[in-house]
Amino acid sequence: MPAINSIAPEKLARLIGLPHGPAIVDVRTDQEFASDPRLVPGSVRRDHTHIAAWSGGLAGRSAVIVDAPGGAAGEGVAAWLRHERVSAEILHGGTLGWAAAGLPMVPETVLPPRDAQGRTLWVTRARPKVDRIACPWLIRRFVDPDAVFLFVSPVEVMRVAERFGAAAFDVAGEGVVWSHDGPLCTFDAMVARFGLAAVPGLAQLAVIVRGADTARPDLAPEAAGLVALSLGLSRMFANDLAQLDAGMLLYDALYRWCRDATGETHDWVSHTPKAARPKVSA
Repeated sequence: MPAINSIAPEKLARLIGLPHGPAIVDVRTDQEFASDPRLVPGSVRRDHTHIAAWSGGLAGRSAVIVDAPGGAAGEGVAAWLRHERVSAEILHGGTLGWAAAGLPMVPETVLPPRDAQGRTLWVTRARPKVDRIACPWLIRRFVDPDAVFLFVSPVEVMRVAERFGAAAFDVAGEGVVWSHDGPLCTFDAMVARFGLAAVPGLAQLAVIVRGADTARPDLAPEAAGLVALSLGLSRMFANDLAQLDAGMLLYDALYRWCRDATGETHDWVSHTPKAARPKVSA
């Protein structure tokens, strides 16, 4: 029987990737994490012994606590957060229950080293258009919500990556793994290496991004529209980070369309069962 104040893996999976989804906090100890160094998508690791230091960052949000099977910290952390007026639940079955449900997990081994605050660091060329907005969206929504992105001059990407311990992406260079691969774009590479290919909607979104980023509008009807919107954003914002903030909403909308709305038309009544929808005359 599910524990009180718990959430089923399948229900949590539907909330991941959404802009207003819960904060997902992995409180496994280092030893527990070493036995299975994979993360529920979108989760961040926190030390439960330092909860007083980090719990304030969850004010006004809901949270789901991820623990190891049989772990002792999860319920305690959730109870502490509820004491601080955070709506907190534990993931039913922990990481084992999540994996048993066949849900994707992000391998920590493919991620760049984290900084002192536990954030992954990424660097790419300035003045982004398609891939360099789509990839940060994917990382922020499914891998590391606190990820830091540095947009620099093209000739400086590799040097900045080395100096700051960041991962270079969407750039050609020796040892760069986050880049184009033949007809595939960097977004494709990230979806695959992060283990997210089975997430509903992401495969279709990847085709749209690929079509827009590689000048292949024949791949998806939406690709040409994404190019137009991306070029428009690049002209609206001189600041790359401001453009990224605006682009997050664009990709949030595209993802929800890919996941939930590809069968709808503008004549359908939203959130109304198909049988109850009014017929549209020819």
